[in-house]
Amino acid sequence: MVPDLEALTTNDRVHIVCAEPSIANHFLAELRDVSVQRDSLRFRRNLQRLGEIMAYRISSQLEYTEKTVQTPLAESTGQLLGDFPVLATVLRAGLPFHQGFLNYFDQSPSAFVAAYRIEATSRVEVQVDYLSAPNLDGRVLILADPMLATGKSLALTYRAMLRFGQPRQVHIAAVIASPEGVQHVMQEVPEAQLWLAALDDHLNEHAYIVPGLGDAGDLSYGSKL
Repeated sequence: MVPDLEALTTNDRVHIVCAEPSIANHFLAELRDVSVQRDSLRFRRNLQRLGEIMAYRISSQLEYTEKTVQTPLAESTGQLLGDFPVLATVLRAGLPFHQGFLNYFDQSPSAFVAAYRIEATSRVEVQVDYLSAPNLDGRVLILADPMLATGKSLALTYRAMLRFGQPRQVHIAAVIASPEGVQHVMQEVPEAQLWLAALDDHLNEHAYIVPGLGDAGDLSYGSKL
């Protein structure tokens, strides 16, 4: 049974960036368009752009400190980010999206994990052997993956990362999500805020998001065996 879309979109833990008109809608439309997807460089760049937009949106939730700086003419008071978040992503599809966050949070450390879905099922395994992360204790964590389908890979990835410490604040970002995936992540990671470009209609029988956009990893870097 597909979760109630209206209930998810009005939940204060779910933030949908493309719910209002903005340039983000243009980038999202190009990501979905099969005639544009042939250009893998453009596809990666649009993922990166949406990562930048989401980084800006999430930045409003972070803590800042005032600092007096000297301009060529006089002193001025500005706000500086007190603690750059840890940026985590799932290889390989998440790399362009991750780069968008890194462009804005340019002093942030990164964390990476390899995850894959077993073919012909919706079950997901996380390869923790490939997980690397800095100390997460008391940090802000942004976990970015372009496609939130079943939500199982993100939930399992987050649990695996807790071996590196307990973050004080968790943000999960995706370009496109399914209602089923959002509901699963909200249940499994209740401390997280979810940031989405779009919340799509449903998962099909193969656990792919509909209408979705296809395989973000293949579209970014080529098909795999």
